[in-house]
Amino acid sequence: MKKHIILLSAAGLLFSSCGVYTKYKPATEVPDGLYGEEMAAFTESLAGSPAATEDSLDLGLGGMDWHELFTDPHLQALIGQGLQNNTDYQSAQLRVEEAEATLLSAKLAFLPSFALAPQGTVSSFDSRKATQTYSLPVTASWELDIFGRMRNAKKQSKALYAQSQDYRQAVRTQLIAGIANTYYTLLMLDQQLAISRQTEETWRETVASTRALMNAGMANESAVSQMEATYYQVQTSVLDLEEQINQVENSLALLLAETPRHYERGVLAEQQFPVGFSIGIPVQMLSCRPDVRSAERTLEAAFYGTNAARSAFYPSITLGGSAGWTNSAGSMIVNPGKFLASAVGSLTQPLFARGQVIAQYRIARAQQEEASLAFQQTLLNAGSEVNDALTAWQTSLSKSELLDKQVASLQTAARSTSLLMEHGNTTYLEVLTARQTLLNAQLAQTANRFSEIQSLINLYKALGGGQE
Repeated sequence: MKKHIILLSAAGLLFSSCGVYTKYKPATEVPDGLYGEEMAAFTESLAGSPAATEDSLDLGLGGMDWHELFTDPHLQALIGQGLQNNTDYQSAQLRVEEAEATLLSAKLAFLPSFALAPQGTVSSFDSRKATQTYSLPVTASWELDIFGRMRNAKKQSKALYAQSQDYRQAVRTQLIAGIANTYYTLLMLDQQLAISRQTEETWRETVASTRALMNAGMANESAVSQMEATYYQVQTSVLDLEEQINQVENSLALLLAETPRHYERGVLAEQQFPVGFSIGIPVQMLSCRPDVRSAERTLEAAFYGTNAARSAFYPSITLGGSAGWTNSAGSMIVNPGKFLASAVGSLTQPLFARGQVIAQYRIARAQQEEASLAFQQTLLNAGSEVNDALTAWQTSLSKSELLDKQVASLQTAARSTSLLMEHGNTTYLEVLTARQTLLNAQLAQTANRFSEIQSLINLYKALGGGQE
């Protein structure tokens, strides 16, 4: 009868503990409309483009190697230097090593533990000859993981190890995008500085010609003063641009973990990027984004943490034993020594600590729910970032042609007004307006080209680009 009761109790424990062996199921579905309607329309338009090859469509922008996207050799060298020296990236790599050590510790928990504690004493009674006794005991213990506590702890450590790798990848993606954005900011400022210096030279010549017209009685002093004021304004903008370039170079030095210096670089107008590429389907996009993977790994770790907390409700079974060699047994001197051995098994069931076990389980459940909400929010953030970057890129592309036409028209207008003024057929105010409008349009054209490149970089980052 007692035997049947024991068997039934054991069976009940085994069946009730099935929950501690459940496996985490990865998320495979994406909320409808996560990336907006622009995503589907854009992917379809690229798929029908003759520039979009089959390989590029299969690869997707997020899976493209950064060497393929950023072909400027100066930028490639800077990104390589940043990946080698950046302190944030090095810290992320150390986090991976820490998580790897934790995972190894969790794996070793399945093995028996051994301890060696050699002892020796010297004793003397009534001034008699000293007696030496010594022993070499070895103890061992092995916990049987019947209810999955160590198994779930190992799976939790494995998920956290993968999460640390995803975090390192997120830092890598952020670093590559940061260096690229800073580099192209320098190229934009270089081009704006070149435009401003060219405009400065044009205004210097205009001031000289207007002064000559005044000496000939064909212009007044007010016209010369207005021209000079505009000339000085352009000179001021040149100084501002030079200061901005210095500040951006300092920012780039921080990313590269070095002291500030001048960086060799290309020209904005000569930068080229792949013409045809796809965004990828939502599930593939999720697999590329390291922050999404990291959030899901955190959820997986919390899931197994809950399983481990649930297993604490069940008893733990430990097998232990000891063996050793001694030259003493009781008060009798044995020479040579004597070998002693013993073995014991123990079963520990939490009783008075049950309240604490319940509290730990509730904490684990709450942490799992928190990780689930964080994962959902990460998905929403991913969709928003992709949609924002895609919209900005498409807008810059649409504005590019219009700005080109605007600059061409204003260049014609500026030349015409200058010729008319030389022949006395227009006023200096029209020349001022035409020149200033042209300068603003040229600066806007350069800024839009940078915006186009920047939005492409942001789209690359939003899709999880820069994979190792």
